[in-house]
Amino acid sequence: MAGDSEYGAHRIGEFARRVGVSPELLRAWERRYGLLQPVRSQGGFRLYTDADAERVRRMRRALDDGLSAAEAARVAVAPVRPSEGLLADALARLLDAIARYDEAAVHAVLDENLAAFGIEAVLRELILPALTAIGTQWQADERGISQEHFASNLIRGRLLALARLWGRGTGPLALLACVPGEQHDISLIAFGLLLRSHGWRILFLGANTPIATVARTAEETHPALAVLTSFDPELLESQAAAVRRFGRIAPLALAGPGASEELCRRLRVRRLNGDVVTAAGEVARAPLAPV
Repeated sequence: MAGDSEYGAHRIGEFARRVGVSPELLRAWERRYGLLQPVRSQGGFRLYTDADAERVRRMRRALDDGLSAAEAARVAVAPVRPSEGLLADALARLLDAIARYDEAAVHAVLDENLAAFGIEAVLRELILPALTAIGTQWQADERGISQEHFASNLIRGRLLALARLWGRGTGPLALLACVPGEQHDISLIAFGLLLRSHGWRILFLGANTPIATVARTAEETHPALAVLTSFDPELLESQAAAVRRFGRIAPLALAGPGASEELCRRLRVRRLNGDVVTAAGEVARAPLAPV
């Protein structure tokens, strides 16, 4: 909000929109439990920071786990000091569980680390590196192909379970889809989960979606942002004319390894950073400006 906020700090209305909690409930949590610690702008306005947003996320996660509001607040305001190497150790255990096709062990590693570190850290330090490592193994031998299918299906299901009801709320709407022919949607699901953690609502159409279908959905729902993704540049290239037309209907960004800078410039659409954590943070902080 120009004039009213510093980088990473927002007045209560904007902050509430970003974290997906009503201003009234935020004020109650601040008054009763000291959950929020706003700073003052030069103009005297109370501004809420990224640290406040993280405490709100931890509060909501603890409430979802069944804690009372008071107990959840104590968990949320407790300092977080992840020990050096814990996520690296978890990554090794996750890869070992995948190599043994041990579904229960995979879920146990994910459960433990989601509870300890939250979705952003687990995606950045655990899930995405594991999928990258398995993808490299896939190129080396046939057993890697089997492990990749096992891990991808298991992790995809787990992420979709976390995505339950991610379309609820009052925040801006993001419409997410893979272009026709693109079957890999795990990164797009991860991006949606991260954007949801910033207070956005998600409408997910998934893999292999015709551009005309995405466009009709955008005309009905008026998203603040639509994202099309592909790992294969030829798939996006084959849809270039349809993508260009779609870009006139809704704010549009392309993502994934198939979305080159040159293609995005030619189609006059934005390109999201390949790192889903960074991309979600950048989108959450500021809407897409005109190209």
